[in-house]
Amino acid sequence: MKKYEKLAEEIAESIRTGVLRKGDKLPSVRQASASHAVNASTVFEAYYLLEARGLITVKERSGYYVSGGSSTLPELAAHPVAHPYLTPVDVSELVFDILGATRNRTVVPLGSAFPSPLLFPLKKLGRTMASIAQHMDPWSSVRDLSPGDENLRRQIAVRYMIDGFSVPTDDIVITNGALEALNLCLAAVSKPGDSILIECPTFYAALQAIERNGLNAIEIPSHPKTGVNLDAMAAALDQHKPAACWLMTNFQNPLGSLMPEDKKQALVALLQRYQVPLIEDDVYGELYFGQQRPKPAKAFDTEGLVMHCSSFSKCLAPGYRVGWVAAGRFAKTIERIKLTTTLAAPAPVQQTLAAYLAMGGYDRHLRALRHTLLMQQIRFIETIEQVFPAGTQLTRPAGGYFLWLKLPEGTDALSLHQHCLELGISIAPGPMFSAQRQFSEYIRLNYGHEWTSEIEQALHTLARLIPEHIR
Repeated sequence: MKKYEKLAEEIAESIRTGVLRKGDKLPSVRQASASHAVNASTVFEAYYLLEARGLITVKERSGYYVSGGSSTLPELAAHPVAHPYLTPVDVSELVFDILGATRNRTVVPLGSAFPSPLLFPLKKLGRTMASIAQHMDPWSSVRDLSPGDENLRRQIAVRYMIDGFSVPTDDIVITNGALEALNLCLAAVSKPGDSILIECPTFYAALQAIERNGLNAIEIPSHPKTGVNLDAMAAALDQHKPAACWLMTNFQNPLGSLMPEDKKQALVALLQRYQVPLIEDDVYGELYFGQQRPKPAKAFDTEGLVMHCSSFSKCLAPGYRVGWVAAGRFAKTIERIKLTTTLAAPAPVQQTLAAYLAMGGYDRHLRALRHTLLMQQIRFIETIEQVFPAGTQLTRPAGGYFLWLKLPEGTDALSLHQHCLELGISIAPGPMFSAQRQFSEYIRLNYGHEWTSEIEQALHTLARLIPEHIR
């Protein structure tokens, strides 16, 4: 990263987090040059970049001012959760009902779990796949059975190395998306009747997997900024002896929380003390808005207890359904379960992604994608600030593409969801993210789709409907 880009990112982060607010004047070029120990041209380039991004504006003979990115809405506090206890899970019908109603392309996808497919280099990937298909070794359909294409696994191992830690290629198993990776991990370390420790709120697919496998959930409260409560987690580990934990340490869905590195280290140390494996869901880790990718908990694993799951679906190739797990001590077990269930991910798709990664350009795509998502987050927060009713609180994630909102006291998010759907707008109501159907006043919104007048109008309509659903 060049000096002016680094300076621009530092200022952008201050704007996004509210340290610098709309209307604030930035330091003069001379002041910024002195305080950051860079020359004036570096400051000018940084300011030009921020201006191009729409974060600052210049006023003639006055200087540079913040034009967007901050909010006066209260930031969401931690949601109180009762002492962790075993909970049988029964959420699938609720989730299926909600998700089934949002597949219509005419519905404004505020409740979608996916970013817009228009954000990804699908034409380039398509050309790469066409070339791969023409020259593909027929024997690769056999060679690329689980654990998967060797070149792709090597490229993934290189990505880990770039992030500052080592994962052996032999520990990596290619899967049909991250969701299969997560389910394979669950099958490798649990049996019906076991309990699984999860954060609360949590990704609804984790709840569905726990339900499908006849397991119990132990819900641990999670902070909107820093993630799962380690004190409550330690108490649950001691009392309930779970078979495993399933957590998202980077830009958690739905909270958007980012666990600090020292907390990740403490998490791994805690699990090593109890010898409880961690299934780490890290599909949003590449979608950070800061200067570098946040390390996963896997980076601090010295005993092979962390199974790090990710995919290309959220950052490069939606619909290709290629994910992986860096499985540590469980790699062979997971590879064998994969062989006895879905056998392998499609060989042409694996080879296409391996070739694309080898060509370079992936990081350039990621920089553009992160910038787009940051700009869309800013537009969402500004609009919510302007039109949502008093009593609304929200998160300000440092990555990903979800906002988690607490609506005014007494709001019924499920009935609000139904009303919105009748008007062609989807939202994700809070109860679908909890085994105990908590968060009745909460919703998750997706800002991963291009900002349009249709989306802006949908947010205005949602704001107008909220008071009608306050009990």
